[in-house]
Amino acid sequence: MKFKLTPLEKSWILYDIGNSAFILMVATIIPIYFNYLADLAGVSSVDYLASWGYAASIATLIVAVTGPVLGTLADNKNYKKRLFIASLCLGAFSCALLGFVSHWLVFLVVYVVAKVGYSVSLIFYDSMLIDVSDEDRMDRVSSYGYGLGYIGSCIPFALCLILVLGADALGLSLPTAMMFSFLIVSAWWILVTLPLLKNYRQRHFAENNPGASIIADSFRRLGGTFYNIKKEKKTFLFLLSFFFYIDGVYTIIDMATAYGTALGLNTTGLLIALLVTQIVAFPFSILFGRLAGKIAPEKLIRVCIFAYLGITVFAMFMSSQLHFWILAVCVGMFQGGIQALSRSYFAKIIPAEKSGEYFGILDICGKGASFLGTFLIGVVSQATGSVNTGIGVLIFTFLIGFFLFMKVTSMRENEG
Repeated sequence: MKFKLTPLEKSWILYDIGNSAFILMVATIIPIYFNYLADLAGVSSVDYLASWGYAASIATLIVAVTGPVLGTLADNKNYKKRLFIASLCLGAFSCALLGFVSHWLVFLVVYVVAKVGYSVSLIFYDSMLIDVSDEDRMDRVSSYGYGLGYIGSCIPFALCLILVLGADALGLSLPTAMMFSFLIVSAWWILVTLPLLKNYRQRHFAENNPGASIIADSFRRLGGTFYNIKKEKKTFLFLLSFFFYIDGVYTIIDMATAYGTALGLNTTGLLIALLVTQIVAFPFSILFGRLAGKIAPEKLIRVCIFAYLGITVFAMFMSSQLHFWILAVCVGMFQGGIQALSRSYFAKIIPAEKSGEYFGILDICGKGASFLGTFLIGVVSQATGSVNTGIGVLIFTFLIGFFLFMKVTSMRENEG
């Protein structure tokens, strides 16, 4: 029987297409433009990479602290959409503001705000999966979200690429081209989200204690979950494993262009290579979703972790444009699969009425934990004077995540 998305599932997937435009900018053009601003201020390449890593770490650390609280608050009836809209506006409007900032340090501050808005919105968005789809469809729907997000984000990115790379031919300065680029991405992000804002209804929510304030009751539920989560061994072990392996994945996403730029690789080649990553990720994300109907998602996630371990080892010895192209294709093959299947797997094993709360906790172990990788790369790069050595620290995060996930797989087999 042919798999067909429902109108609500399509609306939900559109947000993946919208926010992916911003994160593609983060992985490509934004670090290069920040390098341009930093170079004007006389900042060295090593300090540039370290500063970018520290900014990414600060953004994710803020989300790690606030995510569980906001996620728990979103589990109250009719709160999820409101908080989602607030975080969407924070991220999209800050993205637009980046185009009007010229000082490298101020640019980093606004970037942190935009990244926080983006990351917090994903807590609410990911937890909506339980409301918009059924358990037996989640793997496919989640994979379609990532897959279509990758290919859909190429539309505004292509426009931005034309503006940035063709700035001279168009009679534009680089700052003016970037201003228009940020405005395009911000508008795209908001416009494609409108169907979800119109169609989404929160079906699952937590029941509050009569007479208790919503905020106080939310903190009570969150405290109870943290207290009891160790007793839910499978969920706890998955979170611990996710902490390490997705840390490496998000660090590679955040640092790829900054890493290539610090190595002195051609800017145009880097941008086109990362556009290829998006194109490759589209069919492979869909493929992993289909495979999940025939192969246990745990096994597929394990394959992706092992693949990323190999990608990291390869990245340590990268020194040419060809190497970066190979790296971009390999990342595209596994990036969507590991993210989509991790999202849908987690959605299946948590209480539906606490989806916001649990996805907020997941964010601590995911984007919130990626401060570890970006921070360590910054520290090791500065300490050794080598960005290649800095990227090598991710080998350990993938190894730890892989072996912990082996235990999750073992538990599932024992349950079977």
